[in-house]
Amino acid sequence: MSQRIALVEDDLAIRENYAAALKKQGYDVICYPNRHQAELGFAQRLPDLAIIDIGLQDEIDGGFMVCQQLRSLSKTLPIIFFTARDNDYDTICGLRMGADDYLTKDISLPHLLARIAALFRRVALLNQPQLSEDLIQTGALSIDSKRMTVSWQEQDIELTVTEFWMLHAIAKYAGHVKSRQQLMDESKMVVDDSTITSHIKRIRKKFQQVDSQFDRIETVYGMGYRWKNGVEK
Repeated sequence: MSQRIALVEDDLAIRENYAAALKKQGYDVICYPNRHQAELGFAQRLPDLAIIDIGLQDEIDGGFMVCQQLRSLSKTLPIIFFTARDNDYDTICGLRMGADDYLTKDISLPHLLARIAALFRRVALLNQPQLSEDLIQTGALSIDSKRMTVSWQEQDIELTVTEFWMLHAIAKYAGHVKSRQQLMDESKMVVDDSTITSHIKRIRKKFQQVDSQFDRIETVYGMGYRWKNGVEK
């Protein structure tokens, strides 16, 4: 049975183009042009994954409300915000509401498909036992590369798929500097330097929410980023 993707997008051309591309990949796609129709549809049947624009017709933040409804119905259903709005405020709002990733519409189709595949893979592996070969352990940091989960001092850190792979690239070889290009390669994305900087800032903030003294992600100016080893507090 095909995995069902809901596409909540008010632009007809974009909606039809991406629906056609997703169907070519074998997905079952259901489209909604606005919040009202999406919420009615989700009340009848939940998709396996949702791709949501933020601005929906006359509702500038309608996508945020759709995301909240979905999260109230399912804690694990993968949600991707797919929007032209590229600013920290909207990104942070979207992720706080429970989205798994936040992508801008200038990304490539292969990048979007990779994100979708990664989220489906994470859902499939959530209930499977951890295997030692999938774990990265460095001090108080624990990363499960298969299930894409992270903990710091035994507390879970909720990262988006993009954030997860950037952290994975930095922490996999603790103490080694990873360039911005290496971070893009690891996370399978192509973005400008300011976008990478924003992702790193958000990762730091998420760790600092559980540990106010967190300082392990170091910016090496002109080179990139590295995970600092140190004595755990």
